Amino acid sequence: MPRTVHFIGICGTAMGTLAAMLQRRGDRVQGSDAHVYPPMSDFLRSEGIALLEGYDESHIHGAIDVVVVGNAISRGNPELEAVLDRSIRYVSMPEIIRETFLWDADAIVIAGTHGKTTTTALTGWLLTSGGMDPSVLVGGIARNLGQDGQGGSYRLGRGRAFVIEGDEYDSAYFDKSAKFLKYLPDIAVVNNVEFDHADIYEDLDAVRLAFRRLVTLVPRRGLVLLGADSAEAAGLAAGARSRVQTFGLGDGVTWRATGLEQQGAGTRFTLHGPSGLTATLDVPLLGQHNVRNALAAIAVAHDCGLSLDAIRTGLMTFRGVKRRLEVVGERRGVTVYDDFAHHPTAVAETIAALRAARPGRRLWALFEPRSASSCRRVFQSDFARAFGGADAVVIAPVFRNTLPEADRLDVPELVRDLAAAGVAARELPSVEAIVETVAREARDGDDVLVMSNGGFGGIHGKLLEALA
Repeated sequence: MPRTVHFIGICGTAMGTLAAMLQRRGDRVQGSDAHVYPPMSDFLRSEGIALLEGYDESHIHGAIDVVVVGNAISRGNPELEAVLDRSIRYVSMPEIIRETFLWDADAIVIAGTHGKTTTTALTGWLLTSGGMDPSVLVGGIARNLGQDGQGGSYRLGRGRAFVIEGDEYDSAYFDKSAKFLKYLPDIAVVNNVEFDHADIYEDLDAVRLAFRRLVTLVPRRGLVLLGADSAEAAGLAAGARSRVQTFGLGDGVTWRATGLEQQGAGTRFTLHGPSGLTATLDVPLLGQHNVRNALAAIAVAHDCGLSLDAIRTGLMTFRGVKRRLEVVGERRGVTVYDDFAHHPTAVAETIAALRAARPGRRLWALFEPRSASSCRRVFQSDFARAFGGADAVVIAPVFRNTLPEADRLDVPELVRDLAAAGVAARELPSVEAIVETVAREARDGDDVLVMSNGGFGGIHGKLLEALA
């Protein structure tokens, strides 16, 4: 029976993707947001979804069957207040995903502090390429998804498998538990576990507890796949009541990669699996971290019954995820990359991957401390180590400058620490100043790696224009 579903805060990536999935499924979907602008506004309208500008209680009418409350929405929002006053049914985003899609599916939940978007997209593609016709929900734009060749963030299939990115962030203002605890995992992948989301988790113990709870949800017939190169992830095995397999680059794991070798824009490696399974495989991704992501996807595909040949074909035809070491352009011999990295470990791994792929080139790292974690002083020393692999580092002002000074990342101190380690680092006050500086100083053969979990003021296009 089709429902009328209203989204409060529809323009978030995950909220907008879910709205499109429900509309495709047959529901009547509308939504509001304070910031309705491209590309999400164009995407939602192309999906036939009614978009309402701003939050107004008049948007909440009697025809609405259920309201999805985004996790950025809190008391005082006029639409939320109207929902509560009128006793209209409301749910969090992960709740409606579970109730609509997952009870009748084989849920494959991809979790971890890093790598879950790429691993979800790759796992979904392996199953799709292998003929299993899965559904997929990913927190990014995967180039193998979508109808127009430009990529997409979801797929609705007829098979039982539902591959979903399992986010450990909280669900809604009325439910502070991790989203992935709603997803009914038959297979749970945990790539790695580190302290992150410092705005909602007090410390690593709190993060660890959320992942322990995820592992205990997997039924006895299911499978837990743990990244053995992360001690915290590997340690979750003790709490599992299902089969457990491990993956990584070291000894003693179920799924191991050896002999990593860069091949153009990709990586070749030798796979060692259970029962003596061995193969040489190619994945069009750079970096050790992406080989680990590929191992997780291979293990899932194998457990779902795909042959090694089908897995090999899927790996070779994977087209990647936008904003993951994405080349946005080249001007004057200077190549500009965009990456979503914002946690110190992700920053370090991304720099290392690009450095290994393009040795001998000067590497600029431009960073916007924007996420709730990267703005915080708790990662001060970690960032000083993370940027050590770059030749030149430029740090933008902290995006969340409302944080108390004692809790806020100290950018001048970070610059001093990097300089003391021999890295040419500086703080610049604006996107315009960064663009002007890089355009003036970059030379033929340089790589410019832009890292932020937001738009960074449109710096990518401005930098290419200035270089030209």
